[in-house]
Amino acid sequence: MRLLILGILLAAAAFAQPKRPVEELPVRDGTLRLTPIHHASLMMEAGGQVVHVDPWSRGNYDGLPRADVILITDTHGDHLDAAMVEKLKKPKTLVLGPAAVAEKLSGVTIIRNGETKVHGRWSFQAVPMYNLKRGPSEGKLFHDKGRGNGYVITYGGKRIYISGDTEGIPEMRALKDIDVALVCMNLPYTMPPEEAADAVRAFAPKVVYPYHYRNSDLSVFQKALAGTNIDVRIRDWYY
Repeated sequence: MRLLILGILLAAAAFAQPKRPVEELPVRDGTLRLTPIHHASLMMEAGGQVVHVDPWSRGNYDGLPRADVILITDTHGDHLDAAMVEKLKKPKTLVLGPAAVAEKLSGVTIIRNGETKVHGRWSFQAVPMYNLKRGPSEGKLFHDKGRGNGYVITYGGKRIYISGDTEGIPEMRALKDIDVALVCMNLPYTMPPEEAADAVRAFAPKVVYPYHYRNSDLSVFQKALAGTNIDVRIRDWYY
């Protein structure tokens, strides 16, 4: 009877877990698993290590492993959540972020645009993310150049680009050999789907996932990339 009750409880717990849209990406010597969590928050797993990006407490982290590496792109609250970073940290977790993040969060290893850090088999290159024209008022931008980081992550021969909050900047358009891209789109802070698609056309990743897209019409993005041989994968980041 006790075993029966235990089995029922375990089944109920499993049923209660969120159905996360986990993506499996083939890499050299294995698989990289990419898990959308919420908005700009995601997790990657490969080679026995876990990378969390922009962890935010509005996402459901129940049952997810803690981080070997945490990447933070910017200082805004949907990217920098000190409480969630603390929950996901282990004693030797590497937390990477721009200098503006390090001013607000202790224990951050600073990585600036153009710099690369290596952790085990993972390589993290910080790339620019910023607004070209959109801001809260005349003469001001939501994201100034150099304040935040996008990232190009290399693991097992796969190059993964995470845009951070940005418009279709020249540095994005000039990217090369990107296998998987996660590209933001939402107004007023970043860019609309048609501008995002135009930038993606320029650097032509093999696969692109829209993310950070709250209330955006993703069909516009998908239609704009039809016929390009870019695999557009729409997933639910707000489940």
